[in-house]
Amino acid sequence: MSEIIREFSGQGISVRGNDIDTDRIIPARFMKCVTFEGLGAFAFNDERIDGNGTGKGHPFDDPRWAGHPVLVGNANFGCGSSREHAPQALKDYGIQALIGESFAEIFAGNCSSLGIPAVTLTPADATALQNLIENKPETIITIDIEAMTVSTSTKTWKASMPESYRNALLDGSWDSTDVLADGSSDIAKVAAGLPYV
Repeated sequence: MSEIIREFSGQGISVRGNDIDTDRIIPARFMKCVTFEGLGAFAFNDERIDGNGTGKGHPFDDPRWAGHPVLVGNANFGCGSSREHAPQALKDYGIQALIGESFAEIFAGNCSSLGIPAVTLTPADATALQNLIENKPETIITIDIEAMTVSTSTKTWKASMPESYRNALLDGSWDSTDVLADGSSDIAKVAAGLPYV
């Protein structure tokens, strides 16, 4: 089984905007790769750099939030194409958890299968957390998967996520490859009894 994930704590980075799609998270031209390794360097590439190679002032390039592993977004984050490269790019960049108003269903599922919690808050609560991060970058955010809360030293918000994703994180079954590997002897037994194998 995979690692059991009950809680995650870290500093946050606010990426504001509704309907941030997977092509904005990782433009398609960077998906010509055999593995996902190195995709993090191109996360939000076109949001960060203009055609002349000049930075646009994206939060991922702001030293105040450098290395912060909790991304806090807004509504419908991860919409668009279902490319797994989007959460893989965020993971390779260093994002280990996401908080938002809502996530596209397939994107949230892809995050879950990587062991990345993607929890939701109300719009008002997500905005309050973004404001806090932007004013106090040192703020530590704790996501409690068991209690389904997001908290800082001064505030706790009620969070939510699909129960199937929550259960997979809590029982360590979020990585389907590990689940299959753990059941390899059972798979072999079933295959041995099939007349067409």
